[in-house]
Amino acid sequence: MFSLFNRSSRRTINILGGLMAMLALGACGTQAIITETAKAAFEDRLTEEQVVDVKIKAGILDRITDIDKSLILDVSVDVWRTRTMMTGSLSDANIRNSVIRAAQEDSRIGDFYNNIHIVSETEQAQRRDWMDKAKSGGQTASNIVSDVWIETKISAQLLTEEGVTSVNYRWRSVLGSVYLIGEASTSGELNRVLDIIGATKGVKSVKSHVLLGSR
Repeated sequence: MFSLFNRSSRRTINILGGLMAMLALGACGTQAIITETAKAAFEDRLTEEQVVDVKIKAGILDRITDIDKSLILDVSVDVWRTRTMMTGSLSDANIRNSVIRAAQEDSRIGDFYNNIHIVSETEQAQRRDWMDKAKSGGQTASNIVSDVWIETKISAQLLTEEGVTSVNYRWRSVLGSVYLIGEASTSGELNRVLDIIGATKGVKSVKSHVLLGSR
């Protein structure tokens, strides 16, 4: 355990060192750095890959907020080995196109997955309200089957599932449609993850962008 701690600690220190130069980014970029770094020591990505992915994500978030700061409630970005997944809901196709163009400005991006739904203004307002309450701590996980509730439920299930390395996955729910990116060690692990997500209350469909690795 001591050697594992040392390895994880060194890895985290290396990542933090590589990210210090990015602290000049806006608040959204910095928040993304903190969140990703917290998971980094336990993921099955090289340190260099983690640093690149966090930079890609932070840059996309900053460019999106340059369009409209409120979009951070509507759109999410997840990056794994430069493969980039965007999810969320918008009521204006032109805004979605602007968001996608801004996201793809980074030449380091590999495969790009656009999973942003076009919805009514009412649906967008409702989902934005859920996300806003969740970010401020005002959304309880048990009072309504929202995207926040679904994502929280998936987190709890994958975290405790034997044989599943949950830190190697990112999942987002958009009005009950769940999108997944990351890496699975085997097809059996991936199938188990998909089964768990598909059986979660409120989930209408599951789409996977997960790589099969050889860890």
